[in-house]
Amino acid sequence: MTSEKVTDAPEEGYERGLGSRQVQMIAIGGAIGVGLFLGAGANIAKAGPSLILMYALAGVIIFFIMRALGELLLHRPVSGSFAEYSREFLGPFFGYFTGWTYWLMWVVTGMAELTAAAIYVNYWFPSVPQWVTALVFLVILFGVNLISVKLFGELEFWFSMVKVTALIGMIVIGLGVLTFGFSSAGDAAAVSNLWAFDGFFPKGVGSSLMTLQGVMFAYLAVELVGVTAGESENPEKTLPKAINTLPWRIALFYVGALTVILCVVKWTEFAEGVSPFVKAFAVIGIPAAAGIVNFVVLTAALSSCNSGMYSTGRMLRNLAASGEAPEVFARLSSTRTPALGILVSVCFMGIGVVLNYVVPEKAFGYVTSIATAAGIWTWLMILISHVLYRRAVEAGRLPASSFPAPGGAKCSYVAIAFLLFVTGIIAYDADARVCLYVMAGWAAALGIGWMVLTSRNPRIAERRTREFEKVG
Repeated sequence: MTSEKVTDAPEEGYERGLGSRQVQMIAIGGAIGVGLFLGAGANIAKAGPSLILMYALAGVIIFFIMRALGELLLHRPVSGSFAEYSREFLGPFFGYFTGWTYWLMWVVTGMAELTAAAIYVNYWFPSVPQWVTALVFLVILFGVNLISVKLFGELEFWFSMVKVTALIGMIVIGLGVLTFGFSSAGDAAAVSNLWAFDGFFPKGVGSSLMTLQGVMFAYLAVELVGVTAGESENPEKTLPKAINTLPWRIALFYVGALTVILCVVKWTEFAEGVSPFVKAFAVIGIPAAAGIVNFVVLTAALSSCNSGMYSTGRMLRNLAASGEAPEVFARLSSTRTPALGILVSVCFMGIGVVLNYVVPEKAFGYVTSIATAAGIWTWLMILISHVLYRRAVEAGRLPASSFPAPGGAKCSYVAIAFLLFVTGIIAYDADARVCLYVMAGWAAALGIGWMVLTSRNPRIAERRTREFEKVG
């Protein structure tokens, strides 16, 4: 029976309106977010120059995750891919749990980005309440996502272009300061700043490892390229290219930019809540440039929130197509966007506006820890699905992907171990631990929801089988 096969494409009806140019820039922009532009300030204060090593280490793991995802995407490119692969390889419950958890991740990430955007606007307009700014941005981005996927892609392209250009400019100016000595930084700018103030690990290796939870938050959204699969014009060509460029993006935009900044400005001058990029330009003595960088980091926050609205609507539609969310979320608007799913997600993102009203000084920290925990779950599901897929290929049950991950499943096992280690760090940190309590409550709520769903429709819990078919 056709209903028993996993052959219906959940992305059916979407407009394939994302060209190669847009997918590439979405992938690049996904690796540059508010976690780098804002969160890095607090992490530098905790770990000093060793934060560079933490970003490099986490970047290697992220590449393992993305190559695992890439192999799955070329096995079967679908919108809402993480939930679909969890459903196919681990069973219906895991697809349901992953889909809803990824939705939660983007909702709370959207809250974090709105909070960050409001903080950046305060740089120019300190008298404007954070919650007012957050609400205005929420409404504007909601309108953009309702119009069409092409408009989303174009806006995301230019958001990402601004971020990339600014980071490259920061690196070039920083290298100029180090090489030629111009700027107010003067002789204070030197490569020796990486070890001159209590060494490369000024607060010990343990403190450096504790920053990994914040570092992993900075990498949330790199997997967004997988959500675009159902709306990409040519996923077989654009997705591998986007994933294979990830290492140089991480090396340049994270490791490179932070290395230059920490050479120009000694690490002891950074603090929580202050963008290291704005601080660096202020020390260099280019006040106008600091304002420009503040604009750039504002676009980074809006870019991520824009992506969040995009992905949450698609994930809700994927869940609805599988009977794991209300059927009404499966409908597309006249512009072929999942408008109702986006609307509901935006309403939940509005909780971030409330947090900015009630606890503006703590709002960012609360939501980033929850987003990180949800993101770790999503990455674990990608990796475990990849391991099971490779087993199926080796057993001859499924065709091999045209984009195999280097090292096969071995790198996925390494990444799984690393993510479990980061989860242990979160559990050890008293401030971050609250997100695990939230996730436990979330898991309980989803468990109850699953029992209700399966009691009404037992077929939802049936493991469906896939035909042996060549993809691509």
